[in-house]
Amino acid sequence: MTEKRSTIEKIPKKSPFREYAEAFAIAIILALFIRTFIVQAFKIPSGSMKPTLLIGDHLLVNKFVYGLKIPFTDQFILDFSQPKRGDIIVFKYPNDEKIDFIKRVIGISGDKIEIKKDQLFINDEKIDKEYTDIFKDPGAIQSEVYREFLGERTHDILLDPSPPENHGPFVVPEGSLFVMGDNRKHSHDSRYWKYVALNKVKGKALIIYWSWPNWKRFLNIIR
Repeated sequence: MTEKRSTIEKIPKKSPFREYAEAFAIAIILALFIRTFIVQAFKIPSGSMKPTLLIGDHLLVNKFVYGLKIPFTDQFILDFSQPKRGDIIVFKYPNDEKIDFIKRVIGISGDKIEIKKDQLFINDEKIDKEYTDIFKDPGAIQSEVYREFLGERTHDILLDPSPPENHGPFVVPEGSLFVMGDNRKHSHDSRYWKYVALNKVKGKALIIYWSWPNWKRFLNIIR
């Protein structure tokens, strides 16, 4: 009886250079996929979001939470949800879309927004706030920290002793958002250049993954 043997075709061994090149290419593709559709890293360059976000904070932004876009466009493939009041979002600055801004959503489509002597009103209802602390910021104007109650959401804002300001009223158009910085007297936001189109939103701020020398802020969830 003739013995039957299984045979396996030997795959030619790849050169080390080819193996490294393929691994590098796969890593690049995965990184681009994650950056385009899932999460992207940003660095805070200014103090407009103090005390929530500080200069030098490195954060991750969830690009998946509101939907999926066609790469390199502002057109949604899938629309999961829309930003809510209180969300901190990254978006294309309306006056120069090459620049990314980060602010907090204050008003959604149809809302009436008004600031009277530094007091925020939404749809003619006063948004409550309460004093909590002094913000210690060396070399800057001393500011007071207030806890602001934006519906079911709460967050901290800064107000300094400069003369109170009035803005509005503004009525947020359909498909748009009204955004403000938490450092209310030192933020260039919708009070000055109006609205953010929903399709210009890049994502929702998720977590601070690095902040030197503020190491206590590592892995802080952003609210």
